[in-house]
Amino acid sequence: MSTVEGHSGKLIFGKLGGIDIMAMQGRFHYYEGYSMKDVTFPVRVMYELGIKTLFVSNAAGGMNPTFNIGDLMVITDHINFFPEHPLRGKNLPTGPRFPDMHEPYDRELINLAGEIAREKSIRLQYGVYTGVQGPTFETPAEYKMYRLLGGDTVGMSTVPEVIVARHCGIRVFGVSIVTDLGGFDQPVEVSHEEVQEAANKAQPIMTELMREMIVRSEQPNGAK
Repeated sequence: MSTVEGHSGKLIFGKLGGIDIMAMQGRFHYYEGYSMKDVTFPVRVMYELGIKTLFVSNAAGGMNPTFNIGDLMVITDHINFFPEHPLRGKNLPTGPRFPDMHEPYDRELINLAGEIAREKSIRLQYGVYTGVQGPTFETPAEYKMYRLLGGDTVGMSTVPEVIVARHCGIRVFGVSIVTDLGGFDQPVEVSHEEVQEAANKAQPIMTELMREMIVRSEQPNGAK
């Protein structure tokens, strides 16, 4: 199970708006010492259980100067800085040896999120998530480097699961909660407790967005 505070490591089955869902309360992290196969194993289980769409969220540091703490950023793409690739090794029959990644995050679901956000007056940002090993938070120079390379947020998860999901043909929608800011002129000290606090405040808004997305994407005229 996850050893990180705030990640209970539970696997939950239930219904949301009459729709069967499977939810992970917490996740495995590479920095905890797990292998990439361990980190992405839950996605493999989801595939075998027939899951077609993955909704993934994370707490992340914001590097875009237009972002504020508490913002929700819809992930449009990612940059993979993990030292080990989750598909390294023998290729599994869920997908090709060299899977295409031109659209890691589903465009129809991104558009649906925008529609719902406008209806409910939810402020959304859009951008690129940078996935790194951790567990240290980034130095000011690292924040600046990731920003120069095209990142808008940076965190220690998500990318391995998304890669495996896409390899399995599972479409993905991702959201970063901006819990801290870095890479600007004035360095800011960050603690895990502050990150948790910011994430907890933004979570109800993210939950409202995702709940409506799940319901609508299952409707005949939705994004399914």
